[in-house]
Amino acid sequence: MSNVFGQTQNWANLSEAEQTALLARPALADSSSLATIVRDIIARVRAEGDSVLIELAEKFDGVKLDNLRVSQHDIDNAINEISTEVKDAIELAHRQVHAFHAAQIPQPIKVETIPGVVCELRSQAINEVGLYVPGGTAPLPSTVIMTATPAKIAGCKRVAMFTPPNAEGKVTPEIRYAAKVCGVDELYISGGAQAIAALAYGTNSIKKVDKIYGPGNSFVTEAKQQVSQDALGAAIDMPAGPSEVLVLADALADADYVAADLLSQAEHGADSQVILITNSAQQATAVELATQQQLNLLPRKAIATEALKHSRIIIVESIEQGISVSNQYAPEHLIVQTENARDLLPQFENAGSIFIGAFTPESAGDYASGTNHVLPTYGYTRAYSSLNLSSYMKQFTVQELTESGLNAIGPAIMALANAEGLDAHKNAVKIRLDKQAVLGGEK
Repeated sequence: MSNVFGQTQNWANLSEAEQTALLARPALADSSSLATIVRDIIARVRAEGDSVLIELAEKFDGVKLDNLRVSQHDIDNAINEISTEVKDAIELAHRQVHAFHAAQIPQPIKVETIPGVVCELRSQAINEVGLYVPGGTAPLPSTVIMTATPAKIAGCKRVAMFTPPNAEGKVTPEIRYAAKVCGVDELYISGGAQAIAALAYGTNSIKKVDKIYGPGNSFVTEAKQQVSQDALGAAIDMPAGPSEVLVLADALADADYVAADLLSQAEHGADSQVILITNSAQQATAVELATQQQLNLLPRKAIATEALKHSRIIIVESIEQGISVSNQYAPEHLIVQTENARDLLPQFENAGSIFIGAFTPESAGDYASGTNHVLPTYGYTRAYSSLNLSSYMKQFTVQELTESGLNAIGPAIMALANAEGLDAHKNAVKIRLDKQAVLGGEK
């Protein structure tokens, strides 16, 4: 039925299997061969180190790299290679993101659960972190801001960043300047699964990190998943792959706004996916027309056109049904352009970031509202959070018992240990209580 979107469907007319198929992500189609390719790349990087990064840059990016690490001179000189407008925009975005994430600094929790038993929850920055900033068709200085800013606020001791080379084999000045503003310690030129492998395991010249952050294509996402499952690899923030957006719009929504928001994600890459859910067939038609008109004016029309081929318009019977479909899809970005949009907020269960109202384009979160644009995709918003300050920290507990505190809970500890058949656990308490009794207890 649709000329621009891959499909336009009436949700109520579909079987459960057809509904599930309609919400399928395109990038998941050939996951087995993708996993094999990525596994081989990781193995090569672990075995051969820097030379593989240089070889694969020539193979995939068409550039011959002389050095993997960007010099401090090139980082410092970036300010002379960008316009004042871009410089000011990077600095404004950094201030916004810094303000929102600085407000997230956790406070220690200390509770006396019973007299003489004190429990604490404390936070500590992860020491060494690696950031992946996509390059390729659209270098993203904004991702530098989103990933590096909270790392520095958290107090990470080492922040290493990887980004693919541009056509000249360089890192764009916008990314270099953003890295400077955000305090990145090390900047390397490398992309794809090989960059993730270098961060996770290290190479001849690159030290491994403890955790990896940042979005990327399906190869990057798969590599992150694989290294996170290896005890010798590195933890990851989340599965963050090709971009996606779902817009929930009623008959009163501005079709031009809706189309613009859909296209803002479609232009990210051919494997991106955008979905419109509406309870109005007339709105569906209007958005279809507006999308076609705006698409024709985009420099990245070819990329957006490919993304739209596996994108959807879904007509629902009510906004309530639309919310249910949205929760089932679990989008990375969710835009709500309906009457009384904020009132619907409690009903949304699964989304990476939610944009409320007609004047809240997804672009605001991508760049300068202050929220983070590194978000889980592929439906992982059912279980994963958007990137935030706690992503760069680990929490640990502390407990301290006095003699009276151990007296109070010791019998329960021993009873539970005995029930589980763990005599050494029981004895660790009993030996203390027995000695305390002989000595006459606390003086």
